[in-house]
Amino acid sequence: MSVFAIIDTNVLVSAMMKPQSVPGQVVKESLNGQIIPVVNWEIMDEYKKVLRRLKFGFDPRDVSVLLKELEKRAVYCDASTIEDLMPDPKDIVFYAVTMEKRQDQEAYLVTGNIKHFPEKPFVVTPREMLAILTEGK
Repeated sequence: MSVFAIIDTNVLVSAMMKPQSVPGQVVKESLNGQIIPVVNWEIMDEYKKVLRRLKFGFDPRDVSVLLKELEKRAVYCDASTIEDLMPDPKDIVFYAVTMEKRQDQEAYLVTGNIKHFPEKPFVVTPREMLAILTEGK
């Protein structure tokens, strides 16, 4: 069973910092097909900008490989207009793409900053996403 998921940038950062972590497992599942990443161009741009920040010190080749692999596996989706208030305007695109994808498929928003989004059953932590994958097997 594959699951559609919009992956917040903080999950990718955590995965790059600690590949064996729970966020690292979520990214691995995105690369092996258990999770189908859902993005739009704005999300991909955010991934590129954030993962290339010098403060993280990620190897540019590793970042490039991860982004290329995600792009190959991703489903592109427009962002819908949303009414919900969000504390960080940069997070709106992740929620908006989630809401658009949910119009035709079950999809989850995976984030390490759960408080940045409306409290909904489809807004999940990386650990919850792994549990959803396990339940579906």
